[in-house]
Amino acid sequence: MEREIIKTADGSYTLFVPALNEHYHSVHGALTESLHVYIQEGLRFAENHFQEIKLLEIGLGTGLNLFLTLQHAQKKVFYTALEPYPLEVNLIKHLHTNMVEKELAVKVNIAECNKWHSLTPLFSYIKKTEKVEITELPFEEYHLVYFDAFAPRVQSEIWTEQVFYKLYQSMQLHAVLVTYCCKGDVRRALKSAGFWVEKLPGPPGKREMLRAVKK
Repeated sequence: MEREIIKTADGSYTLFVPALNEHYHSVHGALTESLHVYIQEGLRFAENHFQEIKLLEIGLGTGLNLFLTLQHAQKKVFYTALEPYPLEVNLIKHLHTNMVEKELAVKVNIAECNKWHSLTPLFSYIKKTEKVEITELPFEEYHLVYFDAFAPRVQSEIWTEQVFYKLYQSMQLHAVLVTYCCKGDVRRALKSAGFWVEKLPGPPGKREMLRAVKK
């Protein structure tokens, strides 16, 4: 599938998929969006409740959320990323202008799947090319979920009560799920799955986002 590299409003880069008419991140700022939704409202929230962070990301994509978590985490992180459509390494190389970031991105991209890797003594990750709607998830394992899939109009099969309930079952008590999407259908599906859901101010270009807590 063709993907085009796009510069966003904050100077960071994302990908555009013409066939889907969909961007991987906000054109108003890829970096700004990820920092706001996943680091500020997700990681920081989880770090206030847990001594270590077992994290599940739905949609590794360009790896931006992984790299930001590595950079900003204040506690030990075990990062599991589900990405059924991994990017080609040449595309990853062209997404990054900083040499250190480029080398790290390539290292993660070419790392063997279904195997744990360490980037630092406090940060380990595993990649899986499995779809969340059909994979088996461990019971009450995760403290934090980054739900960063394509929008519901593109990937409607995973923005469902059934998928959210599967995630709910995989999360520990007081664990948190964050996502950029604030559609009414998504909010209702999260509530039906058992989550306590709140709307929060969104990043630039988006009025609101969602945070869902297992209580």
